[in-house]
Amino acid sequence: MEETKVNMPLLGDTFPELHVQTTHGPMNIPGDLKGKWFVLFSHPADFTPVCTTEFVAFQKRYEKFEELDCKLIGMSIDQVFSHIKWIQWIKDALGIEIKFPIVAANDAVALKLGMLHPGKGTNTVRAVFIVDPESKVRLIMYYPQEVGRNMDEIVRAVKALQVSDQQGALAADWPNNDLIGDRIIIPPATNQADAEKRLQKSDTFECFDWWFCHKPLEK
Repeated sequence: MEETKVNMPLLGDTFPELHVQTTHGPMNIPGDLKGKWFVLFSHPADFTPVCTTEFVAFQKRYEKFEELDCKLIGMSIDQVFSHIKWIQWIKDALGIEIKFPIVAANDAVALKLGMLHPGKGTNTVRAVFIVDPESKVRLIMYYPQEVGRNMDEIVRAVKALQVSDQQGALAADWPNNDLIGDRIIIPPATNQADAEKRLQKSDTFECFDWWFCHKPLEK
């Protein structure tokens, strides 16, 4: 049997070009989104409980993503008419209007993104791709079908990537790190002279030691 090769994009790669049909009409991804951040997330199937809870959760944070100038795009290999019927059901039954597009992918699209779940037929995994305005993949999360995603973490990740691009590295659980809160980590000194300077009192940063210094977040 011929083995199917999965060309999954890696961090820093340009997001693969996809010409797809969505609930908002045809889209060229990432071309139509050049200059914007976007989150593309896949789900195993329409009309399933976990996926329904995820779509409601994404929609409830829609404005937060908009504030970050970040577009949301859903995806599964269901046909577009299934997507349309499902989001109509969500609106009618749950009172939630899904405002972001949902891609009707095929196996070729799913394989480009490494989203087909081995041993689970043609269902797609719960993948999350965060892509920057230059169409570069900046963060990837993969969840199994049985576990729903944490949407607040996805919002946090987008914001953290945007801040780190401008200001520097961020600590665990940013902006609520147990040691330094929302402060920005300064790159460690790379020579002895700079290391010694880091140990001197400064008005612009604080240090636990020369290799662990931090400064205030610029609002």
